[in-house]
Amino acid sequence: MRLVRHPVLCNYYVTYRCNATCGFCDIWERPSPYVTPENVAENLRDLRRLGVRVVDFTGGEPLLHRQLDGLLAEAKKQGFITTVTTNGLLYPKQAERLRGLVDMLHFSLDSPIAEEHDRLRGVKCFDKVMESIAVARSLGERPDILFTVFEHNIDQIGAVYETICKPNNLVLILNPVFAYNEVATGGQFSDESLRKLTEWGRRKNVYLNDGFVQLRRDGGNHIDKPVCRAASTTLVISPENKLVLPCYHLGLQEFPIEGKLYDLYRSTEVQELVALEGRLPQCEGCAINCYMQPSFAVEISKYWWKALPSTLKYNRIKGTWKSLL
Repeated sequence: MRLVRHPVLCNYYVTYRCNATCGFCDIWERPSPYVTPENVAENLRDLRRLGVRVVDFTGGEPLLHRQLDGLLAEAKKQGFITTVTTNGLLYPKQAERLRGLVDMLHFSLDSPIAEEHDRLRGVKCFDKVMESIAVARSLGERPDILFTVFEHNIDQIGAVYETICKPNNLVLILNPVFAYNEVATGGQFSDESLRKLTEWGRRKNVYLNDGFVQLRRDGGNHIDKPVCRAASTTLVISPENKLVLPCYHLGLQEFPIEGKLYDLYRSTEVQELVALEGRLPQCEGCAINCYMQPSFAVEISKYWWKALPSTLKYNRIKGTWKSLL
């Protein structure tokens, strides 16, 4: 049963550029401009009309955009919940400008061992994450640690939790890595690893959407009975100011927005693509977290029930009940 029939999230790529070279990501390999404040303000107005409530300013590395604080301020002015994930390299210098503008601020950290985290990210950034935590807390911010989980680092969750999250009273978000396109991410998990993830998700101040775990046990999305609602729950806007469908990672078609996002999304051409979400041949076996999370939130299914406890838990910890994710 569908509970929400309008998009709830926008993944707004402010640039594809990045100052890291993570091996499990290929976004940083793409040439990219930066979004303009004028286009962002215009698109945010249409996003509100379409029913979107959460805007994830993403990349690449979103802090490379020198006007990110202005983009966030405009989103807050228009009533959106905002989220930003950063590798921490630029946060200490920009923290004061970003203060109070990010509802869900995530610092990426994949190992408690500096050398291992830096190797995964392709750049020395572990120390900057530690500095970012200290700076954010001094400003009264409440960042989360976003831990991208692989088979090879799943046994390091405990050390990150005990030595970094608990002493700083931070939420640990467990983000199982996913595979897409030709990128070799190591996105396969054993049954034992899935069991460990579920157990960690029950710990205090740890967030894991157990729907992700169930979906992997079920072999991902199946095109004959899709659970993915990527295109109807999430709008993807590229740095070139284009609407990307059905999702960023599949990216079959891009539509120039040209100041008409509301009408464009509701157009017959776009809605025909939206209707194919989760049903395209490339969608078989997909388990991409950033699209499954809103998919689970808008339709009652076993994944909705699996996701519900973690959603309530995170909102309780963070002190907000506004987010649909």
